[in-house]
Parts: sequence; C-alpha cells; structure tokens
Amino acid sequence: MIYQGSCHCGRIAFEAEGDLEKVMECNCSICSKRGALHWFVPRENFRLLTPEENFATYTFNKHLIKHRFCPRCGCAPFGEGMSPTGKYMVAVNARCLDGVDLAPLKVGHFDGRSL
Repeated sequence: MIYQGSCHCGRIAFEAEGDLEKVMECNCSICSKRGALHWFVPRENFRLLTPEENFATYTFNKHLIKHRFCPRCGCAPFGEGMSPTGKYMVAVNARCLDGVDLAPLKVGHFDGRSL
C-alpha cells in the first residue's frame, strides 16, 4: 500500500510504500523527546513530493542518521541512513502519515541509547 504523509504545514510531503504493520519506538534522546514512531522502509520505497531544499537536517553523536525536519513548522516526518544490515533505509514517523490509525499497530522497542 502507498501512504502519504507530511510535516504539519505541508512544506515537506512524501509517499512511502509497504506494509504498515509494526513501528519502532526508539529510546534515544531525540526520538524519545519527539515521540516518533518509526516505520522503516527501503529508500526505493520512499518518494519526496516536495523539493529537498524544503527540509533541514540534524545529525548528532556519530552522525550516521540524517534527521529531517521542517524549518517552518518544526515537524520531523522522517530520518534516513544505513541499517545495521547495510541497506539504506528511511525511518518514516508514522505519526506524520495521513489517515493512519496507529492504535492497531504493533510497537517494537529499539535501544538507541546504547549506540
């Protein structure tokens, strides 16, 4: 299935394709403060609908993950980087997907503080 999502103001809009059955809650400092629920999709299953210059990027610690956010509304709809298996992935914040009921989704937990 193809899902559409965006930041709050719509300056960043995207599509992501896949089976949305499980999300991950990361306990690292940025994910826990933002309250993100990550849905991981391969980069080829993610398509920006707005120009890349519409978002800003934040990195920290080892600078492996590019946390993308909107400089206008502050919303962080996705991040991207290499998975532990060596595949480039996008971590879509499921809270930024349009029309998705999060309640039935399985929530896994990732210990990002240990990295």
